[in-house]
Amino acid sequence: MANAAAKEYRQQSFARPPGATEILLVRHGESRAATAESPFPLVDGHGDPELHANGRVQAQRVAERLRREPISAVYVTNLRRTVETAEPLCRELGITPIVEPELREVHLGEWEGGLLRIKAHQNDPVYQRMIAEQRWDVIPGAESWDALNRRITGSLSRIAARHADELVVAVVHGGVIAHILAHATGARPFAFNGADNGSISHIVLVQDKIVVRRFNDYAHLTTHFNAAPSQMT
Repeated sequence: MANAAAKEYRQQSFARPPGATEILLVRHGESRAATAESPFPLVDGHGDPELHANGRVQAQRVAERLRREPISAVYVTNLRRTVETAEPLCRELGITPIVEPELREVHLGEWEGGLLRIKAHQNDPVYQRMIAEQRWDVIPGAESWDALNRRITGSLSRIAARHADELVVAVVHGGVIAHILAHATGARPFAFNGADNGSISHIVLVQDKIVVRRFNDYAHLTTHFNAAPSQMT
């Protein structure tokens, strides 16, 4: 009697677990330059610059990259750079963005309005300490890790409750993306700081867990993207 064929155990591609929510975290496009003479206007105490011309190009590239994905919703914050970045994609998809204010950028206290960029360029001693200690609230009046964590995780929970078994986009901010990925992986607080403008990071919300699938994907910013839908779902 011939031996039965040996059972094969092949490697498998990722599949979204039942009931989970996939979120593509898009960092907004480049915003206008900061200057001491023309600080950014404030919205609820947060700097609110418009997109730079480069940022508008990046927003269009994001739309080209994602327009064929099965996206159920696009979320933005109450800050204009996310709304302007989402606009080309929402136009392609024929949907209206949903404002989720609690995903707005880290509050920078006395360094709002573009001052953080200036202090970083000057390598200010407070900036050096902020980087060394990996705490935003080294800046006078800035947001603590705990306060930031409460509002971001609460917002993600609300999105997950609305979008089980769906893929959504959230156009957000560099500090928010960094916090989510550091929180999810147990990394140091600033480990994921520096996501490129217009880049895509990819998380999956599974019950009370955050699974990280991708960080800082910017392939669409270096080449035009007309590919077929990817296997995100």
